[in-house]
Amino acid sequence: MMKPEMGIFIIKNNSDNKCYIEASHNLRGAMNSIKFKLNFGNHPNKELQKAWTEYGEDCFTIEVLEKLEYDKDESKTDYSEELEILKIEWEENLSKQGLEFYVK
Repeated sequence: MMKPEMGIFIIKNNSDNKCYIEASHNLRGAMNSIKFKLNFGNHPNKELQKAWTEYGEDCFTIEVLEKLEYDKDESKTDYSEELEILKIEWEENLSKQGLEFYVK
């Protein structure tokens, strides 16, 4: 049975240097879900939703920043802490690069 890829992904507005990042236990599922919510106008981050509605999907890039590998120890099932740490590291890195984040 295949395990879903987990990690961090970004939604970047290519016109105003703002972004939204999220950690997920299922990258593909989370990216599809967010895109669906944005296209139907019901994403919980209102600032991101407003920009998506105003600029359109073509103005945004959605991509995986980093994948988190599963431990060789099969008994480990919760990677929430590792994903949160990875997200914090990416937020710091992207801030240093001059990107701003959409405020909830």
